Amino acid sequence: MKEKYAIGIDVGGTNTKFGVVNRKGEILIQDRIKTNEKENVEGFIDVLAEKLQPMIDQFGGPEAFVGIGMGAPNANYYQGTIEYAANLKWKGIIPMAEILEEKFKIPAKLTNDANAAAVGEMQYGVAKGMKNFITITLGTGVGSGIIIDGKIVLGHNGFAGELGHVIVRNGGRPHKGTGLNGSLEAYASATGVRDTAIEFLQANPDAQSLLSSYTIDELTSETVFKCAEQGDKLANEIFEFTGQVLGEALATFVLFSAPEAIVLFGGLTKAGDLIMKPTRQAMEDNLLQVFKNQVKIIFSDLKEADAAILGASALVW
Repeated sequence: MKEKYAIGIDVGGTNTKFGVVNRKGEILIQDRIKTNEKENVEGFIDVLAEKLQPMIDQFGGPEAFVGIGMGAPNANYYQGTIEYAANLKWKGIIPMAEILEEKFKIPAKLTNDANAAAVGEMQYGVAKGMKNFITITLGTGVGSGIIIDGKIVLGHNGFAGELGHVIVRNGGRPHKGTGLNGSLEAYASATGVRDTAIEFLQANPDAQSLLSSYTIDELTSETVFKCAEQGDKLANEIFEFTGQVLGEALATFVLFSAPEAIVLFGGLTKAGDLIMKPTRQAMEDNLLQVFKNQVKIIFSDLKEADAAILGASALVW
């Protein structure tokens, strides 16, 4: 009997990563494309096919695959659709599973991108063996996957677990994609760190900060991190503020689901203790006594792309 394979696709706000996975959870080959390079989903699929189709052919063609699993923002597991995703150019309801099946002649399933990452962590990562945990992705946006009693929380319509859009500052910073004011994603994402840097610099025009040497276009979460590493006071205050907001939100999530751990991954985790220390402190400060020192905050040990690719592929086994 010939070995079967699965395809895992992780659609992020900036990059889409994909790969061929075997039953052992090994990614045999992978690549990436820019998610929003094309204006419409048809263009995206064409660019994806240029790189993915040769992989499919290399491993025996469509009949060698049990399916395609995709993790994407606002993906509806029940309907196989991406619906009104804030960080994607494709607006409205996209019948993505149907499009994938038609293009590649392989069955396809979808789930939220952070849900896919959570499944990947549970099967192959630091959450292996855990039945109650939350994953938080700190990238272009803030995604989340909630595992309770060993099962991903989907809700009645497939969209449960959008913790990145929980309001953490009433009347706060507007989110360009959703129109909401004061959501977690507006503060604790890479984009949020950049926006905080701009706000802090505008509020402190005379600050002696390394960040002052950058134009607004040059400011990114990465430049803030580099300046903080060099001991820049304002850059460190930006991470303190970001960690404070994130930690307060995590305390709320702990009160809701009593997880064993919260697994963080994504670009912002590269800041390490700069963001971890204030986050952990703020979380503990806002917990009821019964929850204090009960919940671990840990970084994923999977490569950034791997958890979501593996989790997405696990949808079809």
